[in-house]
Amino acid sequence: MSIQVDVTLRRGAFALDAAFEAGPGLTALFGRSGSGKTTLIDLIAGLARPDRGRIVADGATLVDTAAGLFLPPHRRRIGVVFQDARLFPHLSVRTNLEYGRLVARHRADPATFAAVTGMLGIGPLLDRRPAGLSGGERQRIAIGRALLARPRLLLMDEPLAALDEARKAEILPYVERLRDEAGVPIVYVSHAVSEVARLANTVVVLEAGRVAAAGPAEAILRRADLVPVHDAEAGALLDMVVAATDPATGLTCLTGAAGRLLVPGLMRPAGTRLRVRIPARDVLVATIRPQGLSARNVLAGRISGMVPSGAETSVEIDCNGAHLVARLTVAAVRDLGLAVGQPVHAIVKSAAFDPAGIGLLRPAVAI
Repeated sequence: MSIQVDVTLRRGAFALDAAFEAGPGLTALFGRSGSGKTTLIDLIAGLARPDRGRIVADGATLVDTAAGLFLPPHRRRIGVVFQDARLFPHLSVRTNLEYGRLVARHRADPATFAAVTGMLGIGPLLDRRPAGLSGGERQRIAIGRALLARPRLLLMDEPLAALDEARKAEILPYVERLRDEAGVPIVYVSHAVSEVARLANTVVVLEAGRVAAAGPAEAILRRADLVPVHDAEAGALLDMVVAATDPATGLTCLTGAAGRLLVPGLMRPAGTRLRVRIPARDVLVATIRPQGLSARNVLAGRISGMVPSGAETSVEIDCNGAHLVARLTVAAVRDLGLAVGQPVHAIVKSAAFDPAGIGLLRPAVAI
């Protein structure tokens, strides 16, 4: 399953000229407000017409201006989840969920209904009304309604933007399950780097209506020049596995290509696969292995790239095929004599790990 987009559109002074291709899983459209993310979602959903271009989802051509083809929204088999869940307040949760299937004119399928409600954890809510639910619960119901319409593609336009941090933490694990188990490609709009780092398989960075870069999340998000949000920064994404948790120290040991990491205790069994984000600001660099240091995580590697930017330099470190990135001052780079190809040690404090930056990775199993 894949999506191919190549479109242009002008709206007043704003011009969108975007082309990208993404495979299965979750593709994040990432960028500042006004960069064109929602406009691109509107074009994919059929809520707007491009001036020129072509959109193909799961092998079906949705738009081809050269051929005069424009499928209306109701024929595109695309599910859309907005910031606001947009549930019918006078209907039960069960009836809200069934609405998507009825509009799409699908027959009732109890097995699929049970699978979707189970995956999203909304089975106990079926007889309730939306007014008595939390924002996170309402969003899960909106996602379930979209899935029960059996879409070929799911669009999620900043679905967590209206939620507080507690509700975001509540719903993120369900979005992870959706990514790994639903078997539906997802295009997910966000300007929050923590969400994108935790959820995305592919990242498309938009700047002023153009695609600045597109590729695997771990490659895009470690580049300081491509993380455009003022309150965010580049960082590494590492695939790790839970080894064990030490009850005496409260630290969980993770293992992966980069080596061993100790993080604050995670309530996960041994063997659980995790994606761990390490922001560049939390990485120190040493030219010799340090001793007498409180930091628990020291990873051996080699400098694979250096990108100066003003008074700072982004230093990329290859740790046995896993890549970390450190943000150092130009003075530090000069004093340490750092150069591409040089062996170094990357140091990360255990206390620096943010639980919000640790996501679950599951084998892909379609419902």
